[in-house]
Amino acid sequence: MIVVCGEALFDMFCEGETAGAVALSARIGGSPFNLAVGLARLGARPLFFGGLSTDMFGRKLAAALEREGVATGAAPRTPAPTALVCVDVDAAGAPAYTLYGSGTAERALTAADLERVPLDAAAIHVGSYCMAVEPVATALRTLVADRHGKCLIAFDPNVRLTIQPDRAAWTGAVAWMLPRTDLLKISDEDLGLLYPDMDPRAFIDLALRAGVALVVVTRGGDGVLAATRATGQVALPALAVDVVDTVGAGDTFQAALLSYLQRRGLLTRAALGALDAAALRAALHFAGTAAAITCSRRGADLPRLEEVQAQE
Repeated sequence: MIVVCGEALFDMFCEGETAGAVALSARIGGSPFNLAVGLARLGARPLFFGGLSTDMFGRKLAAALEREGVATGAAPRTPAPTALVCVDVDAAGAPAYTLYGSGTAERALTAADLERVPLDAAAIHVGSYCMAVEPVATALRTLVADRHGKCLIAFDPNVRLTIQPDRAAWTGAVAWMLPRTDLLKISDEDLGLLYPDMDPRAFIDLALRAGVALVVVTRGGDGVLAATRATGQVALPALAVDVVDTVGAGDTFQAALLSYLQRRGLLTRAALGALDAAALRAALHFAGTAAAITCSRRGADLPRLEEVQAQE
């Protein structure tokens, strides 16, 4: 079982406007939510661990997860409202996110909820803005500290400065996580926001020295860089695709990478450290293929296993 921790929310998209009104379309989303759905569609057994509201939006999110085959029994239910995030997609298909609301359900998760997480989880994934806002960030750090060395820890910062504008909260989360992370996925966009003077290759070396077993840097149209101590740095070009938008592409990549490793019995720190370059390239190619499919259609519509296998 892969436990996915963090936010489930509604993304609000503009569907038209007049002089005095904006028509919005509300769609289920949130990086960890997308990741959990992607894992289920790719044949994994994910469990979602994040605060879900008892309001109309929260009930919809819970029902959507369960319909996709994501277990929700560990997710605390709270009367706090569901977070609503406005998504502004530019001409190139790149999204910008603005959160409306505070004291929302995903932030309400506390250390008292950690007993809900099964002890037999094969992997725990954390990331996105729940690692940079309180009290949920402290709760998830407590979970990571407790499970580090007992199961695989995966981390994707998924930086959103429009949601948490304090850059130090993000860099602090990354610095704390590096020695406790087995699989790190980070985008070059995130690196540019957090460490504008650091080359991605230099960051990979830093993360490996800090203790990460597998570091992956996604670079959009420039492909992907990855490394373990054994393989050194490996580069793969991006797949050619007619991009509709990139919403959910990073979540798809991470879901595909985790599911690929799990199917092949490689979802452990020891197995990641023992990967050779050919096996690492195969895993990255599968993940890149899945992400390309998501980019070819509107919104975070993550692919199913048979779609990715057909494209490969």
